[in-house]
Amino acid sequence: MDISDPAIYTTIYEQHRRGVFAAAYRILGNEAQADDVVQDVFIKVWRKPASFDAKRGELGSYLRLMARSRALDLWREGQAAGRASDRLKSAVVVGAAQGGERPDQVVERGEATDTVVDALRTLPGNQREAVVLAYWGGLTAEEVARRAAVPLGTAKSRIRLGLAKLRDEFGEGYLAAA
Repeated sequence: MDISDPAIYTTIYEQHRRGVFAAAYRILGNEAQADDVVQDVFIKVWRKPASFDAKRGELGSYLRLMARSRALDLWREGQAAGRASDRLKSAVVVGAAQGGERPDQVVERGEATDTVVDALRTLPGNQREAVVLAYWGGLTAEEVARRAAVPLGTAKSRIRLGLAKLRDEFGEGYLAAA
């Protein structure tokens, strides 16, 4: 079967799109995201038809497995984004005293937070995103690369360059204490 033939591809799409959608929807619980997964799966098959090997299994199973894998990636990204958002919010909260803090400590922490947020704003957008995701979001460089759709080396460079600029801004000791 030649998947690169448009007529065969259309037939395959019609036969398997519901199963691919169902596999994605079971994980994501969101129709729009499941539709995106269906599109991603079939675009990958269209672009690289040789990636399917009939000797290794049935086409429907292969497509559902791809959908499951992509859906899990999206679900994990959503979980990581939620954690990053929560951590960033807690890092930016100013004025909330933590158990027994004196008012001067609250003010000092707030000023330090404002300083860090201002410094982050000076970074180029891609470096700021990489640093925030890595340090407040708890993502690895590989996860940052996937999320930004860039090569791993690029993600690592963005994190390293962003941290270097922050180090220049604050000095080595400040970031080590933070």
